[in-house]
Amino acid sequence: MSFDPERLAQPAIRRLRAYDPGHDLPRLRTRFGAVLAELGSNENALGPSPAALEAAHAALSETYRYPDPRCGALREALAQQHGVTPDQLVFGNGSHELLMQLAQIFAGADAAVMHAQFGFAVFPIAATAAGAPAVCVPALPRTHPTAPLGHDLDAMADALREDVRLIYLANPNNPTGTWFTHAALEAFLQRVPRDTLVVVDEAYGEYMQAPGLDTAIALLDAHPNLIVTRSFSKAYALAGLRIGYLLAHASVAAVLERLRESFNINQVAQAAARAALDDAAYLQSAIDINAAERARMERTLSERGFATLPSQTNFLLLDLGEDAQVLEQRLFDQAVIVRPMGGYGLPHTLRVSVGSRAENDRFLETL
Repeated sequence: MSFDPERLAQPAIRRLRAYDPGHDLPRLRTRFGAVLAELGSNENALGPSPAALEAAHAALSETYRYPDPRCGALREALAQQHGVTPDQLVFGNGSHELLMQLAQIFAGADAAVMHAQFGFAVFPIAATAAGAPAVCVPALPRTHPTAPLGHDLDAMADALREDVRLIYLANPNNPTGTWFTHAALEAFLQRVPRDTLVVVDEAYGEYMQAPGLDTAIALLDAHPNLIVTRSFSKAYALAGLRIGYLLAHASVAAVLERLRESFNINQVAQAAARAALDDAAYLQSAIDINAAERARMERTLSERGFATLPSQTNFLLLDLGEDAQVLEQRLFDQAVIVRPMGGYGLPHTLRVSVGSRAENDRFLETL
């Protein structure tokens, strides 16, 4: 018999497919040069705070030392900012790692995972990797007045069953950009049993500005089964350093710490994130510029007859009403990179990041 490593893998892992990161951007940067418009990965094209860059450079000289395993300085700063105790925080190599670990710990063959249709792609991946049944609840209809294709929290509550141990939500959601209100989340939590964990992924939380939309962190004290994940990859523009964190009841965080990899947050990332927190003016500027550019793109696209979903993120979901891969390829040929959403079950849509003004102009002109 020939050697077959897939046969040796756990059944749950055999069902997985490798994550598709999209185009080979390093190669495309060489091919297209400065003309390339990178609008496929929802990065903050303005870049990090100068203070964060300075702190990162300073930390490089200590890279022969292991980093602080508890992220002490960053932990204290985040606890103060969010009004929680330091033992309520857990750090991850991006929030992706934390979302996966939650399923590893709390889900399994007899403990199901619930998520919404068109929710973040990591949710079903985490369920599959844990060997857990997945309960996928249909999204709101495209014609919904405020959250087209968004999470249907009422339907999710109605679909609850005894074996559901973990519920993943994203607010605002990737790839739709849609959101649900703070009041809607409170009502949902009231219907969830205390022994079912609810994870609210707020990777785009800093961009939230819509009326009634607020962070779930304020609900942690009232709901010990609530977990909130956050990221420094988006508004803080530290995607290349891979650092995220979650906030939870201290008892939940203590369980997660048992699985957290030792020294999982490098010291350059810790230093940069700590400095970025102190530069509130730079963060607010990035948020304001994103909101203005997103509104300009929405307005221009609407004037040209294109439909976009409402968004509280740094991207727009463009609904073409037909197969989007043809347009995606034509944009690619002109060095404009966007993300087709066929993998999410949305083959008629393209996700377009809000980039720099020059990149946004390139997209609109090429389109």
